[in-house]
Amino acid sequence: MSAGQVWALARKDLLTEGRSKETLNGLLFFAALVLLIFGFALGPDPARLTQAAAGVLWVAFILTGVLGLMRAFQVERENECLEGLLLYPGDRGVLYLGKLLGNVVFMLALEVAVFPCFAFFYNMPIWGALPGLVLTAALGTVGFAAVGTLFAAMTMHLRAREVMFPLLLLPFVVPVLLAAVKGTEAFLRGAGRTEAFPWLTLLGLFDLVFVTVSLFAFEWVVED
Repeated sequence: MSAGQVWALARKDLLTEGRSKETLNGLLFFAALVLLIFGFALGPDPARLTQAAAGVLWVAFILTGVLGLMRAFQVERENECLEGLLLYPGDRGVLYLGKLLGNVVFMLALEVAVFPCFAFFYNMPIWGALPGLVLTAALGTVGFAAVGTLFAAMTMHLRAREVMFPLLLLPFVVPVLLAAVKGTEAFLRGAGRTEAFPWLTLLGLFDLVFVTVSLFAFEWVVED
């Protein structure tokens, strides 16, 4: 297993999405729409908006992430080229890590683009806390994408994959989401790294566990 092989697979997926830009633009519009709807539902009360802001932001991330991850193996499924990738000499974990890296980069690009919409709709002064927010988003995204990439491979041949995928994924990533929301909330309140550090540490541990377990489980999933 080499970093070059992993990056080559991730680059292939990113170039495929980058050429059309349809998915990125559609998901960005969807995330902005989710933020806008929740903004209307919460009303103009600044205290209520501030209290719910971190949760709303991650609802937008998760909903768009689910839609994005469902496409992880769609190209291979439509063109029936997954078998060719599996026949490539070397560790099949390369395929998983390449897909994971591509998904993480794609989701982070989307999330960075969502932050200005979030600041505008909720009148949140996020710019001073932006490094901490991006760090929290990155750690949360890795854990979310680690499990999501595995389940995308597991459900890609199912007829009802649009229903089964989120039903399988979301219960597994609840710990990551809770820690990510708490970490985001700490940075939005200006509490800084002192209060956010335990949640960031927890996210890092979750990422390590989820990536490791998913990497070992992937070979069994693609064999079936």
